[in-house]
Amino acid sequence: MGPLTPRLLMQRGRPKSDRLGKIRSLDLSGLKLLSEHLDLSLLGRLKQLQELDLSNNQLETLPANLGLPHLRILRCANNQLGDVTALCQFPQLEELSLEGNPFLTVNDNLKVSFLLPKLRKVNGKDASATCSQVENLNRELTSRVRAYWEKFMTALGPEEETEKVQTDFVKSAVRDVRYGPESLSEFTQWRVQMISEALVASGGTQVHEAHVTKRSSQATAACKSRTRLMASKRAEDVPLNPSSTKRVRSSSSAQMEGGDHVGPDNGQPALQLEPLHFLQCHSRNNSPRDLETQLWACAFEPAWEEGHSGATSQTVATCGGEAVCVIDCQTGIVLHKYKAPGEEFFSVAWTALTVVTQAGHKKRWSVLAAAGLRGLVRLLHVRAGFCCGVIRAHKKAIATLCFSPTHETHLFTASYDKRVILWDIGMPNHDYEFQASQLLTLDSTSIPLRLCPVASYPDTYLLAGCEGGCCCWDVRLDQAQKRRTCEVEFTFPDGTETSGRRVDGLAFVNEDVVASKGSSPGTICLWSWSQTWRARGSQSQVHVVILARLQWSLTELAYFSLSACPEEGLVLCGDEEGNVWIYDIRPILKQPPPLAAAPQAPTQILKWPQPKALGQTVTKTMVNTVVANAAFTYLTALTDSNVVAIWKRC
Repeated sequence: MGPLTPRLLMQRGRPKSDRLGKIRSLDLSGLKLLSEHLDLSLLGRLKQLQELDLSNNQLETLPANLGLPHLRILRCANNQLGDVTALCQFPQLEELSLEGNPFLTVNDNLKVSFLLPKLRKVNGKDASATCSQVENLNRELTSRVRAYWEKFMTALGPEEETEKVQTDFVKSAVRDVRYGPESLSEFTQWRVQMISEALVASGGTQVHEAHVTKRSSQATAACKSRTRLMASKRAEDVPLNPSSTKRVRSSSSAQMEGGDHVGPDNGQPALQLEPLHFLQCHSRNNSPRDLETQLWACAFEPAWEEGHSGATSQTVATCGGEAVCVIDCQTGIVLHKYKAPGEEFFSVAWTALTVVTQAGHKKRWSVLAAAGLRGLVRLLHVRAGFCCGVIRAHKKAIATLCFSPTHETHLFTASYDKRVILWDIGMPNHDYEFQASQLLTLDSTSIPLRLCPVASYPDTYLLAGCEGGCCCWDVRLDQAQKRRTCEVEFTFPDGTETSGRRVDGLAFVNEDVVASKGSSPGTICLWSWSQTWRARGSQSQVHVVILARLQWSLTELAYFSLSACPEEGLVLCGDEEGNVWIYDIRPILKQPPPLAAAPQAPTQILKWPQPKALGQTVTKTMVNTVVANAAFTYLTALTDSNVVAIWKRC
C-alpha cells in the first residue's frame, strides 16, 4: 500500500461525501499501512472524524499530531505498535482497541488509562478497574516523590547550582523511587519522571501545600483479600489416572504445623523465608470452594539480562485445570490468565525470542508454552494476552515441556505415548503466527516424566526421568536418523533406585551433578554425569556414580517434582505433608561424603505458617512442585488443594 489519497479516504469514509471535512467514520483496516503512510496534511483535514479504524496494518508508531480533535473511537488492533504515548493527542477518546500488538505490555495499558481521562472501554472491556489501579499507583508515587524531594533538598548545600540540582533530582528519583510489582516498573518510572519534573517546575512548593494521604485501610484490606485466598484440604483418595490426576493423593488431613522454618542442627545457616501470598487463582469459576482443580507445574519467566542466559524475573507462570496464570510474586497480582475450556494443563515452559519488525528493529518478547491432557502445545504471548500458535504435538497427553537452553526456538515435548519430540517452533511471521516443524522423535520404553538437557552438552544429550527409569538420547541434529531409541539407560545400585523403577524428579545442580528422585522412599540421589559417562564405554545400561544421598520423606507416593537453584547450590522438593525440603549441597560438591555414609539431612524444612499469621485456618497439603527464581528471591510452591504459595527470602 502506498500513501493515502483523498479519493481512498472518501471511498472508505462515512457518510459518503465529496468533502473530507464531513467524514465522521473512516475504515483504513487491512491496507498494509506503514507508519510513514499516515499523511498528516491529509488526515488533518478530517475535522469532524469521530471513529477511525487502523486495525490489521503494519503500524509501529502513530504520528504525534494527526489533528483529530473530535476522535472518540480508535481501533489499532493487530499492528506492531510499541508505544502508546502519542494517544494523548486524543483527549476525547472513549473507546480504544489495541489487542494483537505483541510489543505492548500491561505497562502500556496503564499509560493509556492515565493519558485518556474519558476512556470507557479498552479492547471491548470496561476500563474502570484499570483506571482505579492507575489512580492508586499515581497517588502512592506522588507521595513518595514528594517525600524523596524533601529528603533530597535537606541533604544539599546552599552553594549547589539550582539547574544541576533539579536535573540530578529527576534522575535520582527515577532511579530510587520504587513502588508496585517489577512488571509495572516501566509505568512507575515513567510516572516518577513526570511527577519529578512537575515538582521541579513548581519549585517544590507543592510539597508543603498539603499532606498526601495514603491508601485507606479499607482499600489495603481489599487488596490483601484478593491475594491471600486460602484453600482447605480435601480428604479423598483418587486413583492414578493421567486424564484426571497424575498421582495418588494422601487421605489424611491435619492442621498445619507452627513455625516457618524447621530443620536439623547441622551447622548450616537456614534461609530466612517469609510467606507472602496464598492464591486460589486456578479455581473453577473463581470459586474458593473448588478444591478439585489440580496444579501441576510452575516456571519463572527469563529475565532479559545480557550475558546471563539463566537469569529469571520475579514473574512466575503456573498451570492447572483449564488455566495458565502469570503471577507477580511481589504483589501476588495475577497479571494474565489464559483459559482453554476442556484442557487440563500439566506443564509450562518459557523462552525469550528476538523478533525483527517490518522496519528492521529488533525486539525481545517472552513466549510461554503450555500443554497437557489434549496433546496440544499452546504458544502464549502473555504480555499481549493471546495465543499465537497451537502445535498438535501428540495424540496422548503431554506430561512435560522443556525449551533448549541454547536454541530459543527448540522445544522438547514428552508424552504419555512414550515419545519425546523435538520441535522448532520457528520465529513468528508478521501476523505473529508460528509454523512449527518436527526435528526429532525419541522413543522411550516407558512414559517420560521429567526432561533435562545435559548441562555440559545441551545440544548433544537429553536426559529424562521416566516411569521405568532414567534414559538418555543423542539429540544432535547433524545425524541422519530422525527417529531414535534410548541410547543409554541409567540404573541406581545399592537399593537406592533400581532398573525399571520410576524416576519422577530430575535436575542438574551444576554442569556435572544431577539430582534425581525415584519411588524408593526416603532418598534423593546426587550423581556425577561425567564420571558415569566415562564409565559407560559401549554399554547401553550403566550404573550411575553416586556422590551423595539426601534424606527425604518416607512416603510411598510419587510425582513430587524436585528442582535446583544452581546459583545458590540448593536442591528443593515438596512432600505429602505440605513441607518444602531445602538442601544446601555446596559442602557436598566440595567434598563428597563416603558412599557408606547415611543420607544427609536437609538444611531446613519450610513449613506452612501458623494460622494466625494468615488470618485463616489452612490444613496441611501436598506440595507437588516447588521452584525458586535464579537469585532465590522468591519461591513458588503448588499444592494438591488448588493453592499457589509464594515465599520471599528475607
